[in-house]
Amino acid sequence: MHNSKVLNHANANSLWQVWEKTAQAYPDTIAVIDAHAKPEVRLTYKQVVEQISAFGAGLRSQGIQFGDKVALIADNSSRWLIADQGILAIGAADATRSSQAERQELLYIIEHSDSTAIVVEDLATLKKLQPELQTLPVKSIILLSDETPPDGALNFSQLLQKGSDRDLGNPPITRDTLATLIYTSGTSGNPKGVMLSHGNFIYEINGALTVVQIQAGERVLSILPTWHSYGRTFEYFIFSQGCTQTYTNLRSIKKDLKQFKPHYMVAVPRLWESIYEGIQKQFREQPASKQRLVNFFLATSLQYILARRIVQGLSLENLHPSLGQRLWAGIKMVALFGLHKLGDKLVYQKVREATGGAFKIIVSGGGSIPDHLEDFYEIVNIQILGGYGLTETSPITHVRRLDRNLRGADGQPLPQTETKIVDLDTQKPLPVGQKGLVMLRGSQIMQGYYKNPQGTAKAIDPDGWFDTGDLGWVSDRDDLIITGRAKDTIVLTNGENIEPQSIENACLRSAYIDQIVLVGQDQKQLGALIVPNLETLKAEGLIPPEAELQEALPLIQNEQKVQALYREELNREVKNRPGYSVNDRIGMFAFLPEPMAIANGMMTQTFKIRRNVVTERYRDIIDKMFT
Repeated sequence: MHNSKVLNHANANSLWQVWEKTAQAYPDTIAVIDAHAKPEVRLTYKQVVEQISAFGAGLRSQGIQFGDKVALIADNSSRWLIADQGILAIGAADATRSSQAERQELLYIIEHSDSTAIVVEDLATLKKLQPELQTLPVKSIILLSDETPPDGALNFSQLLQKGSDRDLGNPPITRDTLATLIYTSGTSGNPKGVMLSHGNFIYEINGALTVVQIQAGERVLSILPTWHSYGRTFEYFIFSQGCTQTYTNLRSIKKDLKQFKPHYMVAVPRLWESIYEGIQKQFREQPASKQRLVNFFLATSLQYILARRIVQGLSLENLHPSLGQRLWAGIKMVALFGLHKLGDKLVYQKVREATGGAFKIIVSGGGSIPDHLEDFYEIVNIQILGGYGLTETSPITHVRRLDRNLRGADGQPLPQTETKIVDLDTQKPLPVGQKGLVMLRGSQIMQGYYKNPQGTAKAIDPDGWFDTGDLGWVSDRDDLIITGRAKDTIVLTNGENIEPQSIENACLRSAYIDQIVLVGQDQKQLGALIVPNLETLKAEGLIPPEAELQEALPLIQNEQKVQALYREELNREVKNRPGYSVNDRIGMFAFLPEPMAIANGMMTQTFKIRRNVVTERYRDIIDKMFT
């Protein structure tokens, strides 16, 4: 471990200055471990900065200049970081996307961003862009692999070679210089190019330091796509302080948690859900007596932490408990403390060990965290901080703090970030505690949408307020609580507005439900599209042990016992959620023939369900459900 000084980047004008300063402070600290590359890659800060410089200088040798656009179409690796920062170091801007994205989308991004050069994952990605690429004004092609490039193109090593004896040319980068175009996968139409500047990212680095003081040499596990603003900003933040980052993926995460023992990790709720499900599966495989014991401890500890939240004034359902309520909760806490500690010794400690046993903080963003996950991670004493933001806000605007970890909320603003809640119809500001449309203003707000002045004017008003499109409210302690998307709201025939997200999150508590989407626009009551959890149904003997979803579906749909089970699960979970109203009740439900995934277009690249795609694709199922 290194000395624990915090590197201050308040005076930096470019991201390159941030890396130079970090490399001077910690030249020999390992910056990145690419454990799944063949062969494994380990680079120190000194080596990373040398390669960034050579990559940028190599681009200059190809005629790429300050202000040019370069499409960067690749996935997580140490080379992604070097390419990204090499492009930015010469004052060019990159337009980023995964190499797994649809080819039409990639071609649209290359053309729309006016990219004169492209950096691609490998030959296979390049091939995917042919023959249309010939018709675009792309002058340079760089492969991030070491494969033999086609005529006129260069691979990674060749480009570094070209830049090894040149410099970056002292480009006139300021905080207002465009750094990147991130194309939002959006849920409809062509993606929009979000323009983020060096200043947007530097603000985020400095803002994050007010939330957590990380130390040089601390370990970080990275799974989020680096081309997306959330994973990318977090990566810039940890590199600004000399941490060691290891890239992992869904296949290897369990093993990597144990092997690399990370101190920090950020991810979307779906990942924390899958780790939780893995632990639940292990619980279910224990003998019945042991299962009963585990469930007893979990139930007792839940009562303990709920009481503790009231004592600490951190219960979202009761933000201002009376003295009597606090005293009663305090008595309950004292009574349950011994059992909670015993549960920790016998059960929760093993859960922490399965995640490496070193977590200081994990962060969840990119969607709201279901309450049962909040409860579980608090019980097992893994600190989970929720945050909020959008691609358009670089992305973080709010994040919970260790000294105010209000579960179910989305955190307090970063320094100099303003939050305003306005009435959806009149746009008039609303008082504290009232729900409306969330508007934000601060140094992390994008410069606008590239070549789309109408879209920019619609998103950012003349006073600089950005319309998030999210609904929420703010507590008297400045906590932001997001309740749903303005566009996701389901309006029933009785005029009731339903925010589906929190009801769906409640239903996901059920071990029988893997995914769920609520429907019911202009209907008398809500309906649900469900992807069943096959593992649980198999464990209960309700479907054959080898059955895949397609073959299990007729059994699930036609078996009275299974239908009754799902009806009971939905009713219980919906009724048990705080703020339940009779309109939240799910009337009908139907099962989907396949899971919602990125590959079938029903999820964005950050695992958000594309509601409009799902409802269009299963229109016939929905219509049948309601007739």
